[in-house]
Amino acid sequence: MATKCAHCPLRRSNLFVPHSDDDTKFMQRFKVGELVIEPGTPMLIEGSNSPQLFTALRGMGLRYKTLENGRRQVLNFVFPGDFIGLQAAVMGEMQHSVEATTPMTLCVFNRAEFWHFFKTHPERAFDLTWLAAVEEHFMGETLATVGQRDATERVAWALVKIMQRGEALGLVKNHTMPLHYRQQDLADALGLSLVHTNKTLSKLRERQLASWHDGALFINDCEKLAKIARMDTEAPPQRPLM
Repeated sequence: MATKCAHCPLRRSNLFVPHSDDDTKFMQRFKVGELVIEPGTPMLIEGSNSPQLFTALRGMGLRYKTLENGRRQVLNFVFPGDFIGLQAAVMGEMQHSVEATTPMTLCVFNRAEFWHFFKTHPERAFDLTWLAAVEEHFMGETLATVGQRDATERVAWALVKIMQRGEALGLVKNHTMPLHYRQQDLADALGLSLVHTNKTLSKLRERQLASWHDGALFINDCEKLAKIARMDTEAPPQRPLM
């Protein structure tokens, strides 16, 4: 049975801006159902024109772009609460793909209602603009990381970012959070080879700073890891939940 927006478990997270009763009722009307998918299932495919938009309710996924030679660039990791498909809604088609890496539950919205959404609820439309601006900021930070940080700094930066998101979502217990990705996914996000990524993770583990195995990420001291990455440890700002 589909989750009612009024009972959405994500609303209990401090990461998301609280909904007003009117916002909740509107999002319930905008939502057309839920979709449960298995790992490896594409939600959106590069070049496609999807009639649907999604919010990740449960599970994790990947956003990535594939080059003509088959090489892949991971753009971002998808976590619960992420809104998926805005690019297709605005530009007509996706410029990257989105795929599940764990079992996922997706809230499904009808893209045909998108412009009505903008016209009748400008506050919610601004929320979408805010999300797009944050995504642009993150891509700039990622580009700076790939271009200017060395391998150890890159991996440390990524692990801290992931752990900060997990903390905000309430996924972290005893310095550990579930992280069901492959090392290849991290390598493809940071512009590193799999071998280099593996060696870098091993060095961080030997220094007792971070350990990632069996689908779980453990960070003993996030501040020390952030210092290696030359980054701050501020928690992610509250974000709208669509």
